Amino acid sequence: MENNKGYKISQYACAVLLIVSSIALVAYQVIEIADVAAGLLYYVAQSFLLAGSIFGLDQYIRFISKHFRER
Repeated sequence: MENNKGYKISQYACAVLLIVSSIALVAYQVIEIADVAAGLLYYVAQSFLLAGSIFGLDQYIRFISKHFRER
């Protein structure tokens, strides 16, 4: 159980760092060149998609396991 907890913490940390890094990169580009490149927008979209998948999948697994425990 302890190993699983550490794994979840690393997943959450990865998701949060992806979101923070994408926001920081966008802020840097807006300040420096007053524009956001298409490649960076693609990175932001992929970061939010992965982070949402990490959080959403964990929540879905919790819901399903709770539902089957109640039966």
